[in-house]
Amino acid sequence: MKARYLRSGLLVGGSVAVGVLLGQVAPLSAQSGGEVYRQLKLFADVFERVRADYVEDVPDQTLIENAINGMLTSLDPHSGYLDTERYRDMQVQTRGEFGGLGIEVTMENGLIKVVSPIDDTPAARAGVQAGDLITHIDNEPVTGLALSEAVDKMRGPVDTSIKLRLLRQGAEEPFDVTMARAIIKISPVRSHAEGMVGYVRLTTFSEQTAGAMRDAVEKLRADMGSNMQGLVLDLRNNPGGLLDQAVAVSDAFLDQGEIVSTRGRQSESIQRFNARKGDIVEGVPMVVLINGGSASASEIVAGALQDHRRAILMGTQSFGKGSVQTIMPIPGHGAIRLTTARYYTPAGTSIQAKGITPDIEVHAANIQDIEDAIGRREADLRGRLTNEQEEAQPEQAEPADAQPTDDQAPEAAAIPTDPKQDYQLSRAVDLLRGIALYSERGPLN
Repeated sequence: MKARYLRSGLLVGGSVAVGVLLGQVAPLSAQSGGEVYRQLKLFADVFERVRADYVEDVPDQTLIENAINGMLTSLDPHSGYLDTERYRDMQVQTRGEFGGLGIEVTMENGLIKVVSPIDDTPAARAGVQAGDLITHIDNEPVTGLALSEAVDKMRGPVDTSIKLRLLRQGAEEPFDVTMARAIIKISPVRSHAEGMVGYVRLTTFSEQTAGAMRDAVEKLRADMGSNMQGLVLDLRNNPGGLLDQAVAVSDAFLDQGEIVSTRGRQSESIQRFNARKGDIVEGVPMVVLINGGSASASEIVAGALQDHRRAILMGTQSFGKGSVQTIMPIPGHGAIRLTTARYYTPAGTSIQAKGITPDIEVHAANIQDIEDAIGRREADLRGRLTNEQEEAQPEQAEPADAQPTDDQAPEAAAIPTDPKQDYQLSRAVDLLRGIALYSERGPLN
């Protein structure tokens, strides 16, 4: 599962002895310090017993990393340890670019299926087509590989060569294509026009999101001019990303006021992020689409635009992840992802384990989509942070399937690729057209 997190900045840590680290982070009294060192001795005793008596030999590094990860994941579902490889993958994801081939893939019957080649990439130039099945990567069969393992094999240093064996419907035999890897930039923004209504979908909040969104909106406005009736900002199934990008996207549509505040353990750690003057669509009516897959940074944007009454929220209840994770690199190793704050909407509301309620509730068109859209939310995760603004409730049994993983993300419901089949989008466009029609008529004389 891909890492999904909010980042308020990178905090540089050091790899030092436990005793020194404890002394630097929080000075201990003689009494509390003695208890901490007794507990550390307990850990050392267990560590040595496992090394000596476990049925198989396990590398010390694996034992230590698993122990660190266990400590972090027991805090809440979003804290965890990133080893060197996972930390590198996380950095690739947030940059939105990597060395690769330029194809979207999925797994089908043990083979890798091409969903779509990306325009002007090595795969597209080599003639790879949607629906092709990849059976071998550099003469190695993909059968038995996980999707993530196959993707890792296709990524690599720029200008290095790779050979894929493809099975194509209608072709008599599998055939090989060879290409060189290149820098692939994944745009987190998709846009098109629905008549005189603009549509912009944000799939994630990477380093590219705010800039790409502004470019998409500017193009839509240039095409429509003064005839633009409204803008739909689609945040459905967007699991979040970088905090600064969520602030920048919100700021693009607000002239003033608070966007979000974060509050950590200490009272002096409160941070407030405010909008600067300038609305890129100059007050054009907006609808923001959300669902149970809208989480974290998506909820910051939705909450800010809702609280300032800048947009009408439509769809279904959002995921409810109201915490901020800070990535702290550990030189020579990976990094830790630690929950360091909660965030609050401009009205001072925490959405932790609660989510954002749309102004107009609109479910997907068919029953299966509605069932998929419900999914699992933050409130269902074992070990989640509580919402301190809610009254104390009696403890309830956790769902049996709510086991936390290293990276808990919302379950995404399917969104139709054809806008004509997208019921929620159709209702958003209808609403904006109705607002425009009502405004044009004006009062009776």
